[in-house]
Amino acid sequence: TEGCAHGHHAERPTQLLSEEHRVIERVLGAVEKLVKRPAGATLREWKTAVEFFRHFADQCHHYKEEQVLFPALEAHGVPVDGGPVGMMLFEHEEGRAHVRAIAVAVEQLEVGKADAAETLWTHARAYLTLLREHIQKEDDVLFRMADEMIPPDEQQALLRRFEAHEAEEMGAGAHERFLEMAAELESATR
Repeated sequence: TEGCAHGHHAERPTQLLSEEHRVIERVLGAVEKLVKRPAGATLREWKTAVEFFRHFADQCHHYKEEQVLFPALEAHGVPVDGGPVGMMLFEHEEGRAHVRAIAVAVEQLEVGKADAAETLWTHARAYLTLLREHIQKEDDVLFRMADEMIPPDEQQALLRRFEAHEAEEMGAGAHERFLEMAAELESATR
């Protein structure tokens, strides 16, 4: 299956999610540079970043965590309310709110509201900080818990569910499209 990540190369669900984190970090690196440039001259890049965050980071990546991995952790005794899972869910919502605000600011800039640049940069910086710390927490704490607590055969079943989600929701060639977006943003911000 082709989807938002190379599911078939991963041995564990957390490995695939970590690989997706690396792609997200590449785009965050580009956004960090965009924040230092005139907003009006970089609207195309901002729109690409919003599309990437909405579709790859959220629909593709966070979906796998929220609908597949986190419930599996809960089934193995990790409470969803409070604790690390609850914190991750809260941060996903926080991230979505920042992306919504970024998207609105981009729309306002497109119709000539120059003061929206400040809003754009404020939310972009907050999102950068949030997501980088969030990724580190998942990689270092939550994914290790999952590797230890979820039996290998169940991990394989979770991987298959990831691949099914990609095939159904994201469509063929989505993975390549997202990698292209990341590369595009990197080259635009060199």
